[in-house]
Amino acid sequence: MWTPTTRRQHGRSELRCETDLTDAQWSVIEPWMPQPAPCGRPPIWTMRAILNAIFCVLRGGIAWRLIPKDLPPRSTTYGYFSRWRDDGLFGRINHHLVMADRERVGREASPSAAVPDSQRIKTTESGGPRGYDAGKKVKGRKRQALVDTDGRALVLDPQPADVQDRDGAVPVLRRSRRTFPSPPRRSPMRVRRAIGLPQPRASMSRSCASRPDRSASPSSRAAITSRRRGPRAASRRRESGPSRRKHRPLGGGTRSNRGCPARGNRCRARP
Repeated sequence: MWTPTTRRQHGRSELRCETDLTDAQWSVIEPWMPQPAPCGRPPIWTMRAILNAIFCVLRGGIAWRLIPKDLPPRSTTYGYFSRWRDDGLFGRINHHLVMADRERVGREASPSAAVPDSQRIKTTESGGPRGYDAGKKVKGRKRQALVDTDGRALVLDPQPADVQDRDGAVPVLRRSRRTFPSPPRRSPMRVRRAIGLPQPRASMSRSCASRPDRSASPSSRAAITSRRRGPRAASRRRESGPSRRKHRPLGGGTRSNRGCPARGNRCRARP
């Protein structure tokens, strides 16, 4: 909840640009940044300045050529961005930040449950996966996301928009096994079979044990059925007798006067 205290704590008015990293944020990310090469020409721009330029483009939604003059040029910024993207640096940083934030609030580092979701956006023909989603009438790209119960991003996978959610969730679950190997507590059988997980034997044995055996005696099958239906169903069967039998009329008549002695319809008990 935003209060005057939290606004002063998370405010960015003293920074050069609102997308720049603070000193506290840079101290967390700095250990995961690659070290400069020991040979060759020394770099002109620091890693922090390059990250600030990348965040300015991604958060502000501007083109690479519109980077401000006081930040690294677009050739340097895009060169480092493409190199770190292909190397998986941003995914590793997000993975460690998610674990650190979960431990900060007193939870386990590896989540035991996750929530899949997808988002569709319109894109152009230039680069990247692209398709047409007939349900949402969107021609572009779909982002398959896997988050924990608090909303932290675990896996993000861009796919064409024509991929169904049931088909796009399988590669996302497979990618989640690399970074978070602990399986969820409850997962559907079809999903476990798709990602190669062993089937839970305990649940299968319980389902088989609760199923009545056709080769058993009638009394044992009735006992199993009564246990499954509960004590209320068994008590209703015991109380059922001639007084609870339904009646049917011998003659014709409508639904309103059927079985009514006052209107001349005789009734007899159903055998």
